[in-house]
Amino acid sequence: MKLSTELKAFSGRIGHSFAHTDLLVEALTHSSLSSATRPDNQRLEFLGDRVLGLVISEALLEADKHASEGLLAPRFNSLVRKETCAEVASEIALGDVLKLGRSEMMSGGRRKQALLGDAMEAVIAAVYLDAGFDTARTFILRLWGARIGEAETDARDSKTMLQEWAQARGQNPPTYVETDRAGPDHAPVFTILARLETGQEAVASATSKRLAQQGAAAELLARVEEQK
Repeated sequence: MKLSTELKAFSGRIGHSFAHTDLLVEALTHSSLSSATRPDNQRLEFLGDRVLGLVISEALLEADKHASEGLLAPRFNSLVRKETCAEVASEIALGDVLKLGRSEMMSGGRRKQALLGDAMEAVIAAVYLDAGFDTARTFILRLWGARIGEAETDARDSKTMLQEWAQARGQNPPTYVETDRAGPDHAPVFTILARLETGQEAVASATSKRLAQQGAAAELLARVEEQK
C-alpha cells in the first residue's frame, strides 16, 4: 500500500519507515470509519498496550535497581495510562493523521484524549509487528524519554491524598472543575479548580486534565496543611 504524503510525513516524525504500510493505516483508523475492508485500530490497541507495558516495566527496573514493587507500580501506572499516551500522541501530532468518520471528526475527535491514547497504543503495535520488539522498544523509549526518569514515586498521588484528608475530617471528596482551556488543539493547556466543601480552593494549569487536577490538588493540600 502506498502511503499518502501526510502519512509519509508522520512516519518521518516518529522515526520509523514501515515495510508493511497497511499496519500504519490500520493503527490510525478509528472504528467510526471502519468497514469490512478497512479494519479499525482496536486490535492493535490491545497489543500495543501490552508492548508498552513490557517496555516501560523493563525501563523502570533498569532506571532504579533497588526500587520496591510499591514504588515501581505507581511509576508504571503514570507512564502507561491513557492520559500519558495521549500526551505523547499530541507531541507527534498524531491527531492530524487520524482517520475518522464524519460525525467523530465534527465532534473534535482529533483532539479527544481517549482516541489519541488508543491510537498511540495502536501505532506502538504497528511498529512492533512491522519490525520486531527491539525496534518497538527503541521507538517507545525515544518518545517517552524523560518521562521515565520523572515518573511519580509516591503510591498516593495528590488527588488521593487530598481526598483522604477530606474524608478524615468527615468531608465529602473534593470536586474538580475545568475553568479554562487555551492553546492550539495539538497542545492544549487546561486550567482546573479544586474545591473542598468548606469552600477552600486552588487552581492549576497543565497540558492534560489529569496533570492539572493533580497540580490543583497538590496546591490545595499544601494550603490546608499550612492551616493546621
